Amino acid sequence: MSIDVLFMGVLFIMIHLFGNKFIPADRIKRVKWLSFSGGLAVSYVFVYVLPSLHQNQQYFGEQGGALTMESELYFFGLVGLLIYYGVEKVEITKEEVNRNGASPHFILRIIFFTIYNLLISYTVVVSYVEGIQALFYSFAIGFHFISVAHDLWQQNPTQYNQWGRYILAFGVVSGWVTGSWITLSVLSHSLIFAFISGAMILIVLKNELPEEKDAHFLAFAFGIISYSFITIALQYFFQW
Repeated sequence: MSIDVLFMGVLFIMIHLFGNKFIPADRIKRVKWLSFSGGLAVSYVFVYVLPSLHQNQQYFGEQGGALTMESELYFFGLVGLLIYYGVEKVEITKEEVNRNGASPHFILRIIFFTIYNLLISYTVVVSYVEGIQALFYSFAIGFHFISVAHDLWQQNPTQYNQWGRYILAFGVVSGWVTGSWITLSVLSHSLIFAFISGAMILIVLKNELPEEKDAHFLAFAFGIISYSFITIALQYFFQW
């Protein structure tokens, strides 16, 4: 494991443990911060995740028989989207609370996002990112993780602080270990990437796009424009 990947892993763990400390308490500043974060996340999906998914699909299509159709990766992305949507829409009668004071829906979301963190961390490790690309990943996924952590904290602050954040951080560590010790085929890596891409797309559009009453358009637009410009420039100059 490279120093770059180690740095990203430590950063992701710290975000889950202390992510809410990064979000301003003042409402106006918080709205601007979350709007900027939402714009950055939307940009990341459209200028990196979707093109990467398309490139992977084309690659296997060119292998001649690696896949039987022209849309398998997109299908796995759809599965990821569907599963996350199901987690969000599962109906818990009267939101019954268990002995620890956490609703079953909150526990289900913690479980899902722990697996989500594991798969993202695994993908980063096996992608052998380093240097400027590692910084790119850290910035984009770091902001995404902060928004996810904030959303879970809002649902149940007490339980998130007591045990939820540690389980999420454990997901990151598990992804590290899995990526360092287990080698899968290129196709398997692409299927995992497609799955988490589908889930990420829905998470970003559902949770990170600021609602009208809580939106600051200039901050949102700045997040999209600045990150898109930087991403396209890096892809052009570094060919990745």
